[in-house]
Amino acid sequence: MTQAAEAFLQDVWQQITDIYEKENERIGELPKGRKLQAGIKDYLRVAWRKPKLGGGYGQFHIDVYEPFDWSDDSYKFEAGPYVEELTDEVLANEFFPALLERMNRIFMDGPYAPRFFDYRLELVFEFDRGESVLRHSRVLRNEAKRLELKQRLETFIQTKIMSDLPVLPAREDEFFFARLLINPDVFEQKQEKVDPLIRRLSEKLRSNRERAEGWESECASAFRGWAEERFLPRYFHRTGNFGLDWALKEAGEREEPRSGELEFFIYAAQEIGIKEPDTRQQYLELAARLGSEKAERFLNEGSGRFESLRKGSMFQGKANDILQTIDVRILSEEEAAYGEALDYIIDLLKQRFPKGYKLAFKSKEKHYLPLKKLAKSQQHQFFGNALRYPSLYPRLAAYAELAMEEFAWYGDVEPGEKSVMPGTYAVFGLGLYSDAYFPLVEKYMELVDSEHQSMQDDYADAFIEAHGLSAERMPVLVSILLGSGESAKPAKNIPIDRPELADALLAELEAKEDARRETVLYRIFGSSSKLAQAVKKASPPLKDKLERLLAWYR
Repeated sequence: MTQAAEAFLQDVWQQITDIYEKENERIGELPKGRKLQAGIKDYLRVAWRKPKLGGGYGQFHIDVYEPFDWSDDSYKFEAGPYVEELTDEVLANEFFPALLERMNRIFMDGPYAPRFFDYRLELVFEFDRGESVLRHSRVLRNEAKRLELKQRLETFIQTKIMSDLPVLPAREDEFFFARLLINPDVFEQKQEKVDPLIRRLSEKLRSNRERAEGWESECASAFRGWAEERFLPRYFHRTGNFGLDWALKEAGEREEPRSGELEFFIYAAQEIGIKEPDTRQQYLELAARLGSEKAERFLNEGSGRFESLRKGSMFQGKANDILQTIDVRILSEEEAAYGEALDYIIDLLKQRFPKGYKLAFKSKEKHYLPLKKLAKSQQHQFFGNALRYPSLYPRLAAYAELAMEEFAWYGDVEPGEKSVMPGTYAVFGLGLYSDAYFPLVEKYMELVDSEHQSMQDDYADAFIEAHGLSAERMPVLVSILLGSGESAKPAKNIPIDRPELADALLAELEAKEDARRETVLYRIFGSSSKLAQAVKKASPPLKDKLERLLAWYR
């Protein structure tokens, strides 16, 4: 080895060992590792960069984690005069093989803790020539560690995933489990192998919404990481702002995708789409550019399991279950047109079309419910228009019964505070326009996820404005108040100023738990002090009844 290469290697190796000793000490202080984590370190990059202002000999950068394009967390050290003597040939034939040999030695038999290295380690070397960057890389593998991890995964699946409740995996294991399921080194990368395990854990977590959502997010993150770090870079260049777009590489730059892997990428797009519909569409478009007829069909027609196109005498409808979209065009602003459109949507839901679909709607008429905070989306517009026709109410109710699903949301707005459960617009409208659908409103309020949806918080005000307050309407009003979220403010106008109203409220709250009673009383009266003031001002028999309510509100 030339003196320059030897000097460069010694400098680099000294810094690597110093960094690794500190990292090893830090890792040793971490809590006990997870069974599905073979080790922590799986990447090392050594790079020499030219001096920016022309002085000195530049710096070499060491990254012990794969860096993001937009960040620079490298360890940086000054290089010596030897860099001026390092040719591409010397770097390729002397320096990099020597560095690789040393790394392989400590990777396989090094002095570090057992969980210091993962079963694989990517070693990258870069040397900046100004007009170009010399780059060499190699992936080191510890086969014994890989096989041990594969066995741990198999045991985990049998004992924690396939076993019956109440057995559940630890929350901390979900991150590693999601990523190992799509790692072809330890698990077969096929939809028919992976999907049943994802669905199995989702079903086991269904009663715990927080964990179910966390698992959903871990899966989406794992698929996206695989797609953007392992799959897409082989065929596309990152482009656009922040590298969010992808440009197809020239034919000579890219390999032909293997059919099985392309199929798995399409599956990944579908899984990511549960959380990120726009990413799902982008990935399917990229798969189509790689020649996938399936992706092309998915984009244009959906899976083929549903009636993708229906043309009525007064409307046109198009549905795509993969993109979870329904397009409706009203050709004539008449009751029959909306009836035809509702029949189409109902038929789709009966066939298990995704309930959280996004509706694209074209109509000259724009009618919305008298609820200011509801998003004025095309989905809202469609149901607002349809609710103009009382004879359609039974069909709207039938639709709502099919559509309502706890922990699901329409795709008509970006996920957030304006997201609503499927069926919301129909139920809210029916409840305001007809007392025949109060039972439907009560069912909705029992089902709605009040921890993650708040658009129902102001429904009580609209309900009172539409119907007024009576003893007969107290059951549905109480259900509306109980369906509100924790951040809901007191309603504006629910005066319990007559004995019969107090009696009806007492009857509704009698069998309720203390916390639910307090929720209702807070929404009606505000604070307990305000209820106490109402007691002072009231005369018997109303006074006595309000005192009974006050006794529950402490």
